[in-house]
Amino acid sequence: MSTGPQPEPEPVWFKSSYSGANSTECVETAFLPAGVLVRDSKSSAGPRLAVSAEAWRRFVVACVR
Repeated sequence: MSTGPQPEPEPVWFKSSYSGANSTECVETAFLPAGVLVRDSKSSAGPRLAVSAEAWRRFVVACVR
């Protein structure tokens, strides 16, 4: 018995621990098997930026230098 395609679960989002103290400068990220999603925390239904796992790794490495 085939069940057909299953809906993908909603990503689990989290805010940066370095977000502004007044919460007006927050981004949220969600890790996926293929990479990372990034969105504006004030507009959770708005657009999402998808980046590959390798692009995210390079971004994080560049930030900690």
